[in-house]
Amino acid sequence: MLGPGLVVMLADTDVGSIITAAQSGAQWGYRLLLLQFILMPILFIVQELTVRLGIFTGKGHGELIRERFGSGWAYLSVSGLTIATTGALLTEFSGMAGVSELYGLPRAVGIATAAAALLLIVWTGSYRRVERIALILGLFELVFFAIAIVSHPDIHEMGRDILQIPVADSHYMMLVAANIGAVIMPWMVFYQQSAVADKGLRPEQYREARWDTAFGAVITQAVMAAVLVAVAATIALRNPNAPLNTVQQLSEAIVPFLGSAWGYLVFSVGIVGAGMVAAIVASLAGAWGWGEVTGFRHSLEYHPREAPWFYGTYTFIVLAGALAVALVPNLVALDIAVEVMNALLLPLVLGFLVALAIYALPPEHRLRGWYLWLVVAVSILTAGLGVYGGISSIPGL
Repeated sequence: MLGPGLVVMLADTDVGSIITAAQSGAQWGYRLLLLQFILMPILFIVQELTVRLGIFTGKGHGELIRERFGSGWAYLSVSGLTIATTGALLTEFSGMAGVSELYGLPRAVGIATAAAALLLIVWTGSYRRVERIALILGLFELVFFAIAIVSHPDIHEMGRDILQIPVADSHYMMLVAANIGAVIMPWMVFYQQSAVADKGLRPEQYREARWDTAFGAVITQAVMAAVLVAVAATIALRNPNAPLNTVQQLSEAIVPFLGSAWGYLVFSVGIVGAGMVAAIVASLAGAWGWGEVTGFRHSLEYHPREAPWFYGTYTFIVLAGALAVALVPNLVALDIAVEVMNALLLPLVLGFLVALAIYALPPEHRLRGWYLWLVVAVSILTAGLGVYGGISSIPGL
């Protein structure tokens, strides 16, 4: 029963999220650390709705939007998903390219290897097999806890800085928006609901599925916090202006504090785990989303010959992302911008999610009472803060 929640949460801490957390620690020390913990229950509240919808309707996110609100709204939603998926894959493939360059290999080697692995994993496996592989890859991210420990953070400094929140600073608010965008992404909503439906979870498994999501929410934000702490304890003290826009720049800045003998290996393992599990989730979310909206067969339980449009869409998404990064290397500099873009898409994503939880669920499982107002308040606050931070980061505004 465990799987969809933990996989999607491990994918949440992707390459772009890691770079965002590193930027936060380098520029602001521990001042954005509290935000990582505040986002844990918010992340759970949002993703729990996808579990509820997937289990009690047996349908994916795009399919429910099409049934309840019509094809026009469904295509609008999947268009937002496409933008977010494209941004995610650019960062993941850029991360794989960066790992190749760490070892003196051409960036094309990392990109081609990652793309081939993604196609092999999905084209030759059922949902459960794909899920197991994604879980194994995602667990590589746990090395960031070790990196945080060996960085020897100053607990007293952490306690002093964690409550200093310069909300009037536009650069700080840009990173607030980027961190929110790095936590709640459109492809996560599509993926988890579709994964729950594809895995065939039943109503009696709802409790376990919620625990799966809660555990994943804690793990993913703890990883973000670990990256932030490691960078705040090292780079922020010695070289706060170090450019951290790429995997290679981040590794060159932090590896000296880890020891070059094993630092590159540990860091690379974490990046590969983060990038690959996120690439699996984002690309599958895109294929599932378009399948649900258009009505073509969209399940990993079908053989590729039985669902050619689903597997074809997945293949196109993977190859397009790989080709874009291979041909335009400086796309990796868009990591922070991608996360801000995710924050700007939150009103659309959360609006549809809450509406479905009110109108598409069986009456006994719909949002109602105080929890309804809590979800609405959290959604408005999260989307509003994300949009405010994103707009405030635009020069001249």
